[in-house]
Amino acid sequence: MRRRLLVAVTVPATLFLIAGPAHAQEEELTLEAVQLNLDVVFLMLAAALVFFMQPGFAMLETGLTRSRDSANILMKNMADASFGILAYFFVGFGLMYGASRLGLIGSDTFALAPGSYTEGLGDDPFVAVDFFYQAVFAATAATIVSGAVAGRMRFSGYVILSVFMTALIYPVIGHWTWGGGWLDGLGYADFAGSGIVHLTGGIAGLTTAAILGPRLGKYGPGRKPRVMPGHSAPLAVLGTFILFFGWFGFNGGSVLEADGLAVAPVLLTTLLAGVAGGAAAICFTWARNGKPDVSMACNGVIAGLVGITAGADVVGPIAAVVVGLVAGVLVTLSVRIVDRLGVDDAVGAFSAHGTCGVLGVLWVGAFANTTDFTGFWHGGGWGLLGAQIVGALAIIAWVAAATAALALILKASGFLRVSEEVETEGLDIHEHGMYGYPELALGASAYPGAPGHLDGATVKPEAVRSEDRGSSAEDKPKVL
Repeated sequence: MRRRLLVAVTVPATLFLIAGPAHAQEEELTLEAVQLNLDVVFLMLAAALVFFMQPGFAMLETGLTRSRDSANILMKNMADASFGILAYFFVGFGLMYGASRLGLIGSDTFALAPGSYTEGLGDDPFVAVDFFYQAVFAATAATIVSGAVAGRMRFSGYVILSVFMTALIYPVIGHWTWGGGWLDGLGYADFAGSGIVHLTGGIAGLTTAAILGPRLGKYGPGRKPRVMPGHSAPLAVLGTFILFFGWFGFNGGSVLEADGLAVAPVLLTTLLAGVAGGAAAICFTWARNGKPDVSMACNGVIAGLVGITAGADVVGPIAAVVVGLVAGVLVTLSVRIVDRLGVDDAVGAFSAHGTCGVLGVLWVGAFANTTDFTGFWHGGGWGLLGAQIVGALAIIAWVAAATAALALILKASGFLRVSEEVETEGLDIHEHGMYGYPELALGASAYPGAPGHLDGATVKPEAVRSEDRGSSAEDKPKVL
């Protein structure tokens, strides 16, 4: 009884306090003001969760790469948040949500210029928190690239790439879809961004990594890929769980309003797909290699979450479990294929975000089951799937072309890749004047790296290239 009385007193009081300026005399206006404030608080919390994904990426990528490059990975994630969000504020948001030009690109609201908001935004207090939410999405798309290019890309070149990702490459895709552009008119459906965010980041990472070239020692005689282990499983797993936690804001917040009936199913499908992805990756690597792979379990969780992101609001719980299971297996197969193609994606970013981003987009066309979106499995015909295929192909084409052009310019100007000496001794000390781990300052004699893994400062590039010291990727599980 006491608990019920407490709720009866505190809930109205809380609503009254958060209503803020809603001291209107008309009851209808008061309720609207309360709902607006609830929506703002809800989206604020969701945006904070998405922003918290940034340290999740930092920990995951750091754990899955070498210790002597750890500070460099952390700085790249810092750059995505710092430079990327500023670029999105001044340019990206306007290109994404400004008044449309031929359904291709926005043309106003740069730097949230007062009086230039389009009809959908207006001079609404909601626009501030909406920008916050959209900006952290943009940073997420950019930071996917940092793991793919780990261990050999110059920091200055990466900053330029991050700025272009958030100012131009991602916002153009966003305008085609969430900004009311031509893909939205075609009927393309991507609730929280399996294609818009994750496929964009995955393709950008794969394209840049291909032009950048593999890390020294990655491939042995006959271009056979070697395992290059990450240095910290605890950091990788911590990063994975932080990302999982943040994903509830990523998907749940995409409802864009405090509507429990709409948010709860999204959180459920997100949870189920994520855990199913982890379970599938664990079981698949266990069966294939005789032992479950920690790093692949991490990527399996991420893959499942990416797979559900496009359809978290339109598919049921069973479909969410199945897409997670498929994604958990698919990411392990994709990693091996990318390796064999000669592209060194250091943390499997393309496989988790790109390959499974396509899966998530197509999954909507097959298994969506709502009034607005119905996939062919539920009798909706093939129209939605067709729109999803066109959308995925358009994203791949634009991002690959734009990223390749930028990466080639950076390569020609000397801003893309560090020297062999810098790569061998570690990007931390050469690019940032410090070590990610202080004990590395004592030198390789005190903390020697494993032969062939390039983890010690005394390992020479020519020695690695001349001897097949590493283990074959065919013999061991992929360690991302």
